[in-house]
Amino acid sequence: MEKVIIAGSGCAGLTAAIYAARANLNPLVLEGRQPGGQLSTTTLVENYPGFPDGIDGPELILTMHRQAEKFGARFSYAEVTDFDGSNKHIRVKADDEWLETQAFIIASGASARYLGLEDEEKLIGHGLTSCATCDGAFYKNVPVCVVGGGDSAAEESLFLTRFASKVYLIHRRDKMRASIIMQERVFANKKIEPIWNTVVTKYVADEKGEMRAVRLRNVKTNEERELPVACVFMAIGHDPNSKPYRGKLDMDGDSYLITKNLVESKHPGVFVAGDVADRIYKQAVTAAGSGCAAAMDAEKYLSELESHA
Repeated sequence: MEKVIIAGSGCAGLTAAIYAARANLNPLVLEGRQPGGQLSTTTLVENYPGFPDGIDGPELILTMHRQAEKFGARFSYAEVTDFDGSNKHIRVKADDEWLETQAFIIASGASARYLGLEDEEKLIGHGLTSCATCDGAFYKNVPVCVVGGGDSAAEESLFLTRFASKVYLIHRRDKMRASIIMQERVFANKKIEPIWNTVVTKYVADEKGEMRAVRLRNVKTNEERELPVACVFMAIGHDPNSKPYRGKLDMDGDSYLITKNLVESKHPGVFVAGDVADRIYKQAVTAAGSGCAAAMDAEKYLSELESHA
């Protein structure tokens, strides 16, 4: 019987592991299919407090991992595939093995949607990203493009005008889905040029493996052309990694887990941290903050269990 199992090893999971380990709870961290979460796919992180010169995403994750291990957290590469909260104890299926735990912290994150084009994985962090807040400042005075048509695409485009010389907003439809106020801001900004009825069909890299251009196809005329850009920002949404909890924990229409008091789920002893429940901020620092809260709440829950035993 475990005291605490943590699902996920990004900022939220590792912060929860540090706090739970320091509270002598000897947590077991199930790292999941993307150890380190989204930060492990980014390059320089300049907006995480405490690093005035920035820090590489993978390095930040490794440092947190070492910190959690130092205090007694244990790590397994297993991924949660099922969850059973019907008994007194919580059961979690890690790969093919059922584990029992008194408290469970879900920090399984969300995965940014990409287009599934050739060489996509190689280019992530080399001119292909899903976070303008994280990477926009690296593209000063060069043309970039944003793919998408909703509020997040509008926000990313507007944010990027602070840095880029030109922002092309590429959308497969003939109008945006974004709220009217966001559309008005986009159309009022001279640096943003919408490209309607168009999809990206290919990424074009230079000899160093960095993004140089995209190939575009007009969905109405089938006309193709190449557009030189230094970076492609994806803004077509995220998918929370919440599948094992479907029908068992509360989630909204987009499968984000629903919490009360920041990190509590409807199930006693089950806490939720980070992007699997956060559809708004999706930052390393907000994930870390909720990971801290989840571990503190789990510790309190376990103390109450003991006092009633």
